[in-house]
Amino acid sequence: MKSFHILSLFGILVILVGCSDNVTVGGEVNSPGYIEGQDTAALEDGSIGQENIDSQNLTTEYFNFTIGDKVYFELDQSTLSEPAKMILAEQATWLNQNPSFIAVIEGHADERGTREYNLALGARRADAVRTYLLQNGVNDSRISVVSYGKERPFVACSEESCWSQNRRARTSIKEGLGI
Repeated sequence: MKSFHILSLFGILVILVGCSDNVTVGGEVNSPGYIEGQDTAALEDGSIGQENIDSQNLTTEYFNFTIGDKVYFELDQSTLSEPAKMILAEQATWLNQNPSFIAVIEGHADERGTREYNLALGARRADAVRTYLLQNGVNDSRISVVSYGKERPFVACSEESCWSQNRRARTSIKEGLGI
């Protein structure tokens, strides 16, 4: 009986240690290097074999989190700030170096204002990003825009801290459709 308790405690310890490296992204828990549905057998040195990693997911994660997939805007504005231009310059460089990817620019707004106003504002924001990417050498055939207005908030609350996160344009990349 004592050995059963020791084994049970050891099992719980293994589970807790294994969970300590998990990361929460968008409400889902993911272990670093783990792509759901992929066989990620570890190699002798503890690394994960390259053939087992989904390159699209890793590329998208790199683009989203290292380069940055969002730029933010002031209230009722579609003018790019200097920090936004820095992110977009990196996006343009990456897109120019990776011609097999396309970019879909999503324009968003906060909850204030009418649906129609916010759809138009989201379109102006997405177009400002598109124009900047075009000016920095990205081919027009690789960029499309869509406006969601206030329909897809990143965070939901009626405070400036939330509204400022919803006033954005997001660049989503997809592989296999570029030139």
